[in-house]
Amino acid sequence: MSKSERAPTQCPVGRTLERVGDHWTLLILRDAAQGLTRFDQFEKSLGVAPNILTKRLASLVENGMLQKRAYSERPPRYEYLLTDLGRDFAPVLTALLAFGNRHFAIEGVAGQLVDRQTGLAAEPIMVDRVSGKPITNESFAYTPGPAAGPEVLSRVAFMAEKAAGKA
Repeated sequence: MSKSERAPTQCPVGRTLERVGDHWTLLILRDAAQGLTRFDQFEKSLGVAPNILTKRLASLVENGMLQKRAYSERPPRYEYLLTDLGRDFAPVLTALLAFGNRHFAIEGVAGQLVDRQTGLAAEPIMVDRVSGKPITNESFAYTPGPAAGPEVLSRVAFMAEKAAGKA
């Protein structure tokens, strides 16, 4: 098995990337989160080839991020609506937006989130729901979960050795 044909992983990042780790897929989810629902809307917004858009929409439906619903019988036309799973992905898109603006907006901020009442630009951060603390490496550590298998346990042990200066 080649590296491009990896076996399924327990890693939550890897599992997510298997479903949405493609440029067009992320941009479709971005547009869906901003209210676009129809094929022609995605096509116009993204400038993506129809065959690529068709494949990515089908994959998002198959992976449970979007729901396909008919809105016209003649001719047959469909809209693509975010599912609960798709809506749960919104914070990931917000994090990507903030990261991109902070590190790659060489011409300045071209798109941003603003407070609907004040119009002030938001400065998104990730916060722990339980403690209210910002998620930082100083405050939080990655550890194996209750269902961790050998792959995760091995990776966490390797990272701990590296941190201790042994690897």
